[in-house]
Amino acid sequence: MSQPGGARGQRLDPGVFRLPVAKIRAGYYSDAYFNHTLKVLARDRYHPRVLMQVFQRQHAVLGGIDEAIAVLKLGTKRFADLRVHALYDGDAIAPWETVLTIEGDYGLFAHLETLYLGALSRRTKVATNVRRVVEAARGKPIIFFPARFDHLAVQTGDGWAAHVSGAIGVSTDAQASWWGARGIGTVPHALIAAYGGDTVLAARKFAEHVDPDYEITVLVDFENDCVNTALAVARALGPRLWGVRLDTSQYLVDRSMVPLMGATPPVGVTPELCRLVRQALDADGFPAVRIVASGGFDATRIARFEELRVPVDAYGVGSAFFTGSFDFTADVVRVDGRPVGKAGRWERPNERLERVD
Repeated sequence: MSQPGGARGQRLDPGVFRLPVAKIRAGYYSDAYFNHTLKVLARDRYHPRVLMQVFQRQHAVLGGIDEAIAVLKLGTKRFADLRVHALYDGDAIAPWETVLTIEGDYGLFAHLETLYLGALSRRTKVATNVRRVVEAARGKPIIFFPARFDHLAVQTGDGWAAHVSGAIGVSTDAQASWWGARGIGTVPHALIAAYGGDTVLAARKFAEHVDPDYEITVLVDFENDCVNTALAVARALGPRLWGVRLDTSQYLVDRSMVPLMGATPPVGVTPELCRLVRQALDADGFPAVRIVASGGFDATRIARFEELRVPVDAYGVGSAFFTGSFDFTADVVRVDGRPVGKAGRWERPNERLERVD
């Protein structure tokens, strides 16, 4: 996977994450055995100086590292007594590559392992899937649309993971908040329905009440007639229309596709449907109107569209960003300067790690 530009060397301030510091320090979110570990160390007055290293087992794009650092900085009362080295959000990482090391009195951070591993696992999954989609799109914009497929509590961090991996936009303000942007979107099906199923009327009302510089994109599949609806919207909005979004259900054949039907029904957003919409818009004098394709797209499907040179200007992707598993593991590999680790685990130095102040 390629390395993104602009992200490396910058870290988010821990305050951005709004962590529940008191509960973290109290072990509320920690696996119980780590809380018991703290009690054992404290009651035994034992202060082993350990080196903890963190890794996962796949080619991936790292996400959640700033969040993990925030957990360490705010979750212990003496971060200055720890030596932490880490990669950066957005870094491409190899299997078994060390992404984070923590060195110091184990009693200062034993209770935090659950939290920083969880942050890394979740955000790396999103970051990796976004990067795969971005690379498949060959430079075309990717819009991050998965908010409706998961709990609201994960939006902010997932949005940041998408951002550092190359998504050009996210759909909620929460997803965009960590870098000071705002959510973007289209004229939704619900608004069209609210105006009696009249896409043109809904689009006009939308244009009337949003900011003048808002790039308006309209869903044009409400009546399952993308070609004619796209033309009607383009004629009604003129230069105010940035793009049309095709989101035909995977169980429906668009009306314009019926004459082209063969043995296999061309359901959903197909290359042929995109070409028909492009041809119609160009012929009617609207070559500047973009086409956004959405509805079940992932890296594989986007790569196929690009190989076929389908006239799509941007892709909207949702639940595909949550596929797979990128589990991180933390191991103590040194105690008081002596190599110590479970069988099969040993210290893996990484020259790419940088000291965290």
